[in-house]
Amino acid sequence: MAGTTRSPGPEEPGKLKRSFSLLAVLGTILVIAGVVGLIYTGVATLTSMLLFGWLLLIGGIVGLVHAVQSRGSDYFWLAVVVAALNIAAGIVVIRHPYGSAEALTLFAALLFLTGGLFRLVGSLVVRGPQFGWTVFQGAVGLVLGILVLGNWPESSRYVLGLFFSLALLFDGLGLLAIGVGGRRIVTLVTEPDVSASPTDRPGNGQGRSPL
Repeated sequence: MAGTTRSPGPEEPGKLKRSFSLLAVLGTILVIAGVVGLIYTGVATLTSMLLFGWLLLIGGIVGLVHAVQSRGSDYFWLAVVVAALNIAAGIVVIRHPYGSAEALTLFAALLFLTGGLFRLVGSLVVRGPQFGWTVFQGAVGLVLGILVLGNWPESSRYVLGLFFSLALLFDGLGLLAIGVGGRRIVTLVTEPDVSASPTDRPGNGQGRSPL
């Protein structure tokens, strides 16, 4: 009949539960990988560099294919140059992962150092409403930059792996919380209301006023 709305079938809550369960499983895998990476930071550093190199290489190849397909356009040569640089960088990172880790660690230490210094000086000059929090962030960045830079290049063996493992751990915890929480919400919403008495249910003949 026109104008009627169809209520969701019983299979839709089941699909939602399966989706949230998959998120929880993926989150658990990421949490385990993050914990293992925190224990073996050297292996995590090597793994992160190899992944980074392969991503650069594959992205460069895909970019080169798109550039060839769009030849004749105004940005053809620019796309070719960018793709070639990505391919070259990917090959270098894959062939020399530890040397690339040293370069990236040095770059990260300089970013921490300069970012923390500018944030610390800026907070002292401006003295805004978030003065204390900004000073804390600047001090932490400055200390991290000094620690990593002072122990370089030995710090390159574990710094990138530590950051990579922490990212996996926090992403996994987030997915795990979403999966478990979403499954609980779907269960609470779709479970039948057993507290209602039989006389309150529709279709029951009791409680009708006599004609």
